[in-house]
Amino acid sequence: MQLGMVGLGRMGSNMVRRLIRAGHECVVYDHLPTAGKELEKEGAIAADSLQSFVEKLVKPRRVWIMVPAGEPTEASVTNLANLMDPDDVIIDGGNSYFKDDIRRAEELKLKRIHFVDVGTSGGVWGLERGYCLMIGGEKEIVRELSPIFKSLAPGLGNIEPTRGREKMEGTPEEGYLHCGPVGSGHFVKMIHNGIEYGLMQAYAEGFEIFRNADSELLDEAYRYNLNIADIAEVWRRGSVVGSWLLDLTATALAEDPELIDYSGYVEDSGEGRWTIQAAIEEAVPAEVLSAALYTRFRSRQQSPFGEKLLSAMRHSFGGHIEQKPVSAKN
Repeated sequence: MQLGMVGLGRMGSNMVRRLIRAGHECVVYDHLPTAGKELEKEGAIAADSLQSFVEKLVKPRRVWIMVPAGEPTEASVTNLANLMDPDDVIIDGGNSYFKDDIRRAEELKLKRIHFVDVGTSGGVWGLERGYCLMIGGEKEIVRELSPIFKSLAPGLGNIEPTRGREKMEGTPEEGYLHCGPVGSGHFVKMIHNGIEYGLMQAYAEGFEIFRNADSELLDEAYRYNLNIADIAEVWRRGSVVGSWLLDLTATALAEDPELIDYSGYVEDSGEGRWTIQAAIEEAVPAEVLSAALYTRFRSRQQSPFGEKLLSAMRHSFGGHIEQKPVSAKN
């Protein structure tokens, strides 16, 4: 099948490579011409303009957009729609807000252009591991695109089948799922990323407790000098808290036990905020996910004003003198 790819960052480029390896034809475009030229060496057809890109595609065209959420995606959808024809398909594989998907689909419907949203998980490892795909859109259009999804997804691999699913049909075991109508793919991916925040935060807090187990705040009899990298490794083997995130954690600690190369400044890419907003709209308690998001905010602050104010209030009403941390580790 032929597919056009707009946006050749790390994920977009690797998705093209995976599709080419599976025998698909890929036409590619990026605002940086060098990205397309590199993929051209690997079998892609590179275009030097969006107009040329659209012209190289066979009708009905299928174009996958892999650019940052927000204005870059908005501009890409708008510019492509002005060049495309009825029955063409635009696929947004980035991390867009699901409500934006619904609006865009309605706008494109006036031009009789189909819209599909795909929540894509796999990161820089997706080329070899495959991508977990959460898909929203019209059933028939999603079905027509299934060869693309099947090639990008991990497939059955060596994961044991889930007990109880023997008679269930569908594609989840292959790593891709049609979740429902437009917006549902990005909605599922949004919650996926919110959960990811919480899982990462749980690991981070637990290993922080390990790291401070020899603190001078503790009675000497209760202090432990623990090998954190070894703990991460042993947990990978048979523990109920094993996961790919733990695998990555173990690798990071093996390579840099003190994490000297990391600042602790943690960005959030939007999905965590949208997850909390969805929880509020649904009146669903989400304490862990909320706390994980707020911790990311805190990581980007140096001596937050609010915490200075807390210290000032304690001093004012109780005469408490601010103490320097004891045995704080950098």
